[in-house]
Amino acid sequence: MNVNFFRSIGVVLVKEVVDALRDRRTLLRLMIPAVLMGPLLLLAISGLISSLEERAEKREVMAAGIQYAPTLRNYLERQSYTITVAPQDYEVRLRASTLLEPVLVVGPEFERDLLEGERPSVELVSDSSNQRAGAGVAGLQRLLMGFNQERATLSLALRGVSTELLQAIAIDERDLASIQARATRVTAIIPMFIIMAVLYGALTAALDSTAGERERGSLEPLLMNPVQHLALVIGKWGAVAILGMAVALIASLSFVPAQWFLRSDSLQAMFQFGIPEVFVFLLLQLPLAAGLGAVLMALAIRSKTFKEAQAGSGLVITLVGLAPMVSVLNPAGDAPWYLWVPGLAQNTLMMLVLKGETLTLAQIFPGVLVSVLLTVGCISYVAGSMRSAVAR
Repeated sequence: MNVNFFRSIGVVLVKEVVDALRDRRTLLRLMIPAVLMGPLLLLAISGLISSLEERAEKREVMAAGIQYAPTLRNYLERQSYTITVAPQDYEVRLRASTLLEPVLVVGPEFERDLLEGERPSVELVSDSSNQRAGAGVAGLQRLLMGFNQERATLSLALRGVSTELLQAIAIDERDLASIQARATRVTAIIPMFIIMAVLYGALTAALDSTAGERERGSLEPLLMNPVQHLALVIGKWGAVAILGMAVALIASLSFVPAQWFLRSDSLQAMFQFGIPEVFVFLLLQLPLAAGLGAVLMALAIRSKTFKEAQAGSGLVITLVGLAPMVSVLNPAGDAPWYLWVPGLAQNTLMMLVLKGETLTLAQIFPGVLVSVLLTVGCISYVAGSMRSAVAR
């Protein structure tokens, strides 16, 4: 390889990048989702968490028939809860999601059964399709468990029995997760959006530089120039990878100001995503952008039209885009083979970064190796296809 070879790569790379930047409509279709979708979803989640926190701070219980249970009412008020009367059509409103609180329903026999030593029953009415109402059931259950424990303690004390018999063991909870690790329950959406940004940033450039040029009739004249086909392919591939990384950079940076507008104070305190994380995320995306760009070019080079290339690359985009869902749906935790799967490997590593863990070479190496093999194989295939096109 001589100086002219690398000069040819640079010329082709600059040409492809400039051509891609001229297509402003395509750029806008890529940039707007990359910049807005992730942060908007994050803000929506923070709004939901904030509303749940506000509801918990209000300490309200919506009840029907609470007049039949003065003892229970006294307990709830001593816990600083305010009791509101449920509307008569609470079942209809819960189904329609216009009532966002679970309803505590007390029967008329409650106080009598309690005094006679029977077990009065109450109902916690909600609708599982009404997420806001369903989220309040657990808190209401804990409140009623506290009432049960207080009544049992009083009954034993009146009979001269030690209340310690109710608890054979003492239970102390210890959470080993760091603040960053706990925050990943929400920040887990960030890696998925950045991976999708790489996918769609590379997709358009890869298809346009191969199938798109063939459809416009500009590929064959380009191949007739005195430029080595390998240099031509590497230049195009470099432009594809750069555009994929550019969209990933914008998507990553968009989460930095988004965290300033989180409505939940607790989430804002846990959310730690700044420039260092952006830099590490970009380094982790390099293998994906390189390997995926080469794969998309290899799939598109045999296509006669841009739409045909889009259809052919759809399966790859779907598989890589949905790969992070494997870690979400697998209750057994991350498996070693995750690091060998494009998309899934990057998601796994980015999640470790968000948890504040230090990455090792053993974790990074599999993804890099797979990327190198895909890149070399697919670039060789594309160069061979171009030589065949010239021969024909």
